[in-house]
Amino acid sequence: MLLYTVNMHLPFTFSTLAHTDVKDETINLSDSALVFKGKSGDKEYEVNIEFFKAVDAKDSTYKVLPRSIQMHVMKAKSDDGDDGDDDEEFWPRLLKDKALEKNQVKIDWDRYVDEDEED
Repeated sequence: MLLYTVNMHLPFTFSTLAHTDVKDETINLSDSALVFKGKSGDKEYEVNIEFFKAVDAKDSTYKVLPRSIQMHVMKAKSDDGDDGDDDEEFWPRLLKDKALEKNQVKIDWDRYVDEDEED
């Protein structure tokens, strides 16, 4: 299961792959997709997702922790030429495929930041 917090108006999203004691992990993050492969116990897991919009793979990071893999995925900056516009690009969801998101992804409410509560 992929947990995520998409702060619709912020330049990044937090994503967590909730698998315990992941071993032999392979994580490939491109500007449009995430591919994860790894083992937990005697089971092999694989996640292939295509993001709703482009991300900045170069500036994104991840950490493999004992109970999960946590990712800080940076949204790509739009190239629309608005230099003075502070509004970030709105993402209504994380994945391009709306049906896949319904079954495989849920919001991580522990990391959710309401627009009114931001600094």
